[in-house]
Amino acid sequence: MTPTLQQLRYLVAVADCRSITAAASSVYVAQPALSRSIQALEREVGVELLDRRGRGATLTPEGARVVRLARTALDAVAAIEDIRPAHGGRAHAKLIVAATPTLSLDLAADLVPSFAERHPGIEVRLLPHDSREALVRALTCGVAELGLVDLPVDKELSTHHLQDREVVLISPPGSGLPDPMPLRMLGGLRMVLPTPGTGRRTELEAMFGRLGVRPVAVVEADERLAWVTSVVDGRGSLIWYRDMVLRAFGHRVEVRSFTPPLLHAVGIAHPRGPLSRTARAFLSHARHNAPVREPAG
Repeated sequence: MTPTLQQLRYLVAVADCRSITAAASSVYVAQPALSRSIQALEREVGVELLDRRGRGATLTPEGARVVRLARTALDAVAAIEDIRPAHGGRAHAKLIVAATPTLSLDLAADLVPSFAERHPGIEVRLLPHDSREALVRALTCGVAELGLVDLPVDKELSTHHLQDREVVLISPPGSGLPDPMPLRMLGGLRMVLPTPGTGRRTELEAMFGRLGVRPVAVVEADERLAWVTSVVDGRGSLIWYRDMVLRAFGHRVEVRSFTPPLLHAVGIAHPRGPLSRTARAFLSHARHNAPVREPAG
């Protein structure tokens, strides 16, 4: 019996997610059904494809070979499907784009509506994730095809730079700090920071280490609302994108550029390999329509 495309997709999902439970979630099927499908595939090819010891699932050498062949077959099927007219018949293409909270409010709020206006036959669903780590997992497991995210990300993903955004210091009124703010003056400054262990906190700690400064963490939180209220209440300063200041704070805070200017790259990430026609269209639109950000001053 010839393996079905569904069986191949399920096996590739397990290879990507390294867990039968996570793979089932990524392809929207019940875990027992996915397990039975892969077991049937193993019986058909006559070898074990997965090592199921422990909570995870890893590929056997034979499984790794089948996955390589399966990816080739699935890519070929996707290429054939792309031959169909994008808006032909009653078909309505869909695309899921994941984004971190800040980019959901800002960059995606600009790109998704303008893309939908130019491509009315494609339905874009924006899927917010609380952290960059959660977004990477969504891409890896196939929950979303594209992700709008701060760069860099996991090296296993392909990335496309869109823009450099200015990072500024946001402080309560009356802070008395210079503008622009020398980076060395972050030492000893009372600050609102992400929680330890998160990707954003790790990046900030690395920057502080390079500068030889040690701010004082008065608030540690990942919720954007907690950042805003902490600064407005006068508890500390926050490092964030200039673009978000007016949207989140209005005119209730002081905003300072850094000297030298501090820029952060933003882009699109996706699993390595061919993209669907809808994903390629969104990527092209984002490359040509993401606004160019220049530091103030």
